[in-house]
Amino acid sequence: MSVLGAAGHNLHALSRHPGIGLPAGVGLSVWDGRTEPPRESLENADVVVHLAGEPVAQRWTPAVKQRIRDSRVLSTGHLVQAISKLSRRPGAFVCASAIGYYGPRGDEMLPESAAPGPGFLEKVCVEWENAARAASALGLRVTMVRIGVALDVRGGALARMLPPFRLGIGGPIASGRQWMSWIHQADLAELLRFVIENPISGPVNGVAPHPVTNREFTRTLAGAIRRPAFFPIPAFGLKLLFGEVAELLVASQRVIPQAAESAGFRFRFPQLGPALGDLLA
Repeated sequence: MSVLGAAGHNLHALSRHPGIGLPAGVGLSVWDGRTEPPRESLENADVVVHLAGEPVAQRWTPAVKQRIRDSRVLSTGHLVQAISKLSRRPGAFVCASAIGYYGPRGDEMLPESAAPGPGFLEKVCVEWENAARAASALGLRVTMVRIGVALDVRGGALARMLPPFRLGIGGPIASGRQWMSWIHQADLAELLRFVIENPISGPVNGVAPHPVTNREFTRTLAGAIRRPAFFPIPAFGLKLLFGEVAELLVASQRVIPQAAESAGFRFRFPQLGPALGDLLA
């Protein structure tokens, strides 16, 4: 949000939390995704950006799976339906998606043209993107950003990894040979600004151009905080702890940002070492 504000955009946020702290000058409307958002929150908008979704990193029960799907697919549908009722429609709709779209693919290089996988999360991503594409029938440019492992010390995967690594009890997950497709949070923010400001349609992989194996990620993170990392985490242990969602931790996804780079986007942090060095400085 600060990146867009600094670029001169006027912002209006939709949030389920009415007390959320926002920068000065940013409007706020309360919306939980279960119904159409308030009409006034979308009026006069040039671009609508939708990034919300139930956290995936939790034990998957049938109820959680339903929330994961509905918070993405139904909320996107409600947004598009609300846009259809506007007398002045936005020019573009930018919707988050995820590299979970591709499913586990070993060493295969995955540009945006790669087919989706057959699993639960892959099917959710397909439905999510199809719900977003419906906005194109209303005359909007539609872009779906398939986000990888976003690195940020304030939350997400990196924040959960740091405590054990700082204690010297971090290590690779399972074999460590699975590919991790990551992106520095600053590059992700700039990529979102880039697709908002440029005529890019369709899927865009929100990942850095140099994915790494989990073993390489472990070694680089341990080196950045000057701690050993000799404690591998077995796959069966993950399954006991996290259930079905453990499959995400051992899935190999070697995703590349072909669309972004072809459109002229330049990553500030294309390599993992400098990215972690910046985040942990």
